Amino acid sequence: MTDQKPRSGLRKGLTSYGDEDFSLFLRKVFISAAGYGEDALDRPIIGIADTGSDFNPCHGNSPQLIAALKRGILLAGGLPMVFPVISLHESFAAPTSMYLRNLMAMASEEMILAQPMDAVVLIGGCDKTVPALLMAAASADIPAIIQIVGPMQVGHYRGEVLGACTDCRRLWADYRAGRLDAAEIGRVSERLAPGAGTCMVMGTASTMAALTEALGMTLPGSGSIPATTADRLRNAEATGRRAVALARSGGPRPSEIMTAAAFHNAMVTLQALGGSTNGLLHLIAIAGRLGIAIDLADFDRIGRKAPVLVDLKPSGAHYLEHYHWAGGTPRLWHELRDLLDEIALNVAGTTLREAIDAAEDVPGQTVIRPRAAPLKPVGAMAVLFGNLCPRGALIKQAAASPALLRHEGRAVVFESTQDVARIDDPDLDVAESDILVLRHAGPKGAPGMPEAGYLPIPRNLLRQGVKDMVRISDARMSGTAFGTIVLHVTPEAAVGGPLALVETGDRIRLDVEARRLDLLVSEAELTRRKAEWTPPAAPTGSDRGYARLFQDAVLQADEGCDFDFLRPRKAAADRR
Repeated sequence: MTDQKPRSGLRKGLTSYGDEDFSLFLRKVFISAAGYGEDALDRPIIGIADTGSDFNPCHGNSPQLIAALKRGILLAGGLPMVFPVISLHESFAAPTSMYLRNLMAMASEEMILAQPMDAVVLIGGCDKTVPALLMAAASADIPAIIQIVGPMQVGHYRGEVLGACTDCRRLWADYRAGRLDAAEIGRVSERLAPGAGTCMVMGTASTMAALTEALGMTLPGSGSIPATTADRLRNAEATGRRAVALARSGGPRPSEIMTAAAFHNAMVTLQALGGSTNGLLHLIAIAGRLGIAIDLADFDRIGRKAPVLVDLKPSGAHYLEHYHWAGGTPRLWHELRDLLDEIALNVAGTTLREAIDAAEDVPGQTVIRPRAAPLKPVGAMAVLFGNLCPRGALIKQAAASPALLRHEGRAVVFESTQDVARIDDPDLDVAESDILVLRHAGPKGAPGMPEAGYLPIPRNLLRQGVKDMVRISDARMSGTAFGTIVLHVTPEAAVGGPLALVETGDRIRLDVEARRLDLLVSEAELTRRKAEWTPPAAPTGSDRGYARLFQDAVLQADEGCDFDFLRPRKAAADRR
């Protein structure tokens, strides 16, 4: 009775009982129990990874997307099989969703490989879900396609257009400064996020949607479609159809799409978008799963050539729906095509050149600027080096105050995210010209490298009208945030990086044009401090479970904060 058909459909990845014929027989028993007929065994199986959750309002349209995906799969002759994976939401994950990104990637990879599917559709949206799914797809390396949930619609309050969460931060600062009262901030909280979908500014979610397009892992033009439109549902149906085609042909697989050329295109896109600094961390992690190294200096060189062309908050004025109706990411590529590798492939079976040629040209739109009239003359981000960040640090210069991009000031040091509570102490010795330094907020130190780099302006200064200060940390920052903020200082303080040696009162010099960040303390004094330094205690609870795994295996920011053992291995290929 041995089945001689190719290992596909429900014959793929049989459960081990020591008897393959019995394994297939038992699988038929239980597919029958689910109400399927014999025909199910002869169709390509398309897995649909459902990241919906009551804790994830950004993915509130997942049920509608799944229905549209199923329709597309069935119309194309495939069999859709929905399965759950971990769901992460920025505001509902403690201590931070970044801490759980690798867990989601691991779990998704294992479920893709453990269950019989010829291709998989991965539904993602909220910040860490898309990178986790791309990491899983890269490692599992079966035909895969990403379905983006899409950005939410804008909100309105007293005649002003609002967007989560750039305007969240601006209005919260107004509340802290006493310019809004409790009743007003309460009303604002009801208007900032009016429905399903991800943040409608160029935060991490929107950045990763555009980068997924640039990597070729979603249908061209689909990353920015608003969450609640019929266009988004039609896109899901088309994604389901395409998944069946990928299953029938056996590819191209993620490793054949996410090439070095694709990552180059993603870095150009990231710089020109005014995108989230988190985007670079995630690109490094995804590339690492494929054995591709991203050079920070190369990313910086790209930024000197690719100016910011997209006029979206937090670097500009508009919102995601305006970007989409202006032509979206393919239209952005049209302005950048001399910087791109146009022969890179995508899951649609076409090239980047074809996606650019098909881009919509919207007369009179001002959201996507021409190269001759950029929003910013250089790219969104600059990579810094210096004695305070020997392996690099990152600044989103597009969202910084120009007057602070070259600045020297006195350090005011905060030892941890908990220590930041004293920032509003009326007795805090701090001036507008000082530099706020946060440490022990990196991958190991926090743990999980939280979005704590956006240190609030001390209340005393805020009430004096101060809106920005230089801030430095080994933490991350939300893509929706703004200010002159140096992030991802590597190595982090918890592993003995130079940030651990800074003392309040030290002088620090930031020079973005020179790409330097330096602690103005003699080498002899730093050597003395290093000799006296002792490692901090590991975070509470890190003696067991996932917390212990995280502490033992997480890499630094310049390596994407992935786990060291999740780099390429032969085992995953053997299981496909």
